[in-house]
Amino acid sequence: MPMASRRIRYSSCGLARTAIRLRRWLPAAAGVWLATAPAAVEAAQFRPRATVRVVATGGTIANHPDGRLTAHELTDLVPAAGRYADVETEQFANLPSSSLTVEHWLALARRLNRLFSARRDLDGVVLTSGTDTLEETAYFLHLTVKTDRSIVVVGAMRPPNAPGYDGAANLLDAVRVAAAPASRNRGVVVVVNGEIHAARDVRKAHAQRLDSFDSGRNGVLGVVDADRIEYYRRPTRRHTRRTEFDVARLDRLPRVVLLTSYVGASGDLIRAARDLGADGVVVAAAGAGATTPDQADAIDEVIADGIVVVITTRTGGGRVPARLRRVPPPAGTADPRGAGRRVSGESLSAVKARVLLMLALTRTRDGAEIQRMFTMY
Repeated sequence: MPMASRRIRYSSCGLARTAIRLRRWLPAAAGVWLATAPAAVEAAQFRPRATVRVVATGGTIANHPDGRLTAHELTDLVPAAGRYADVETEQFANLPSSSLTVEHWLALARRLNRLFSARRDLDGVVLTSGTDTLEETAYFLHLTVKTDRSIVVVGAMRPPNAPGYDGAANLLDAVRVAAAPASRNRGVVVVVNGEIHAARDVRKAHAQRLDSFDSGRNGVLGVVDADRIEYYRRPTRRHTRRTEFDVARLDRLPRVVLLTSYVGASGDLIRAARDLGADGVVVAAAGAGATTPDQADAIDEVIADGIVVVITTRTGGGRVPARLRRVPPPAGTADPRGAGRRVSGESLSAVKARVLLMLALTRTRDGAEIQRMFTMY
């Protein structure tokens, strides 16, 4: 269960105090001007402020040698966040992202759904995460949290005790993005290194560098500049409130394994996945979907046994076109489940195709229907 939250309120009345002082010093005419012209500025200064909740799950951003920092301690590192929002904190977990499980994902999605449902005054959530599996967590929430309000996932490449710790700057940027009205209706975004990435596109492309995240050839959604949040585009695939996935009553997800194609790869692991009870298999194939002959045979075999197989590309870019199965069903036999098609992963990375396939399998095992979902999401 999440720990009790804490709200941190900040005052931002400096502009009003400065105006009062200036009116004492300037001539009467200037005083009249100050009493009238800045009225709009004053109204804007005191309009209802954004409320943003920081929900912490752990990761390098909190990984201090003396003990993992809590959500409270993380926000204490960025008092400047109070210029942009009233900041609340909540500790959901405090783990390396590689230790997160799909059960954590389900609980987190349910928690965020309850939070947005109960708190109409909440403008957005910032979720701190480890970077190793951040892109998977972000995409899962992108498909399962039912809100148009801001959800920002943030992490750090360096721990709090390291020179050049990037966590504080990233967290401040994340709060600003979550508080910005322009961030609504964009689904889950990832904010790191001054950039805003769509959850569907973002990937960790380097193991150590501060600029390790990118969105491939699709490019960033926007940037966090000193004076404002600047957006360049919107995600075009369905997400958040408009998805068909409901995790409210799920306590587990179907088992989906991820395998890779390479020179001389055997189909044994694909067959083993079926034998060990996998509900689905994602293959990171070469090029635009090429596998070895033995892997292709194994794919046909497990599809015939009712296993859904999604083919993606290991290249890191481009899409896999939908193709008919290599061996058609025997003449005169029906194929009511749509198993005559292996599913194209479209332009999703293999790890994100696994996320979508797990959710798709909670709805159907029909190959054609799952292909529709991969085209839509």
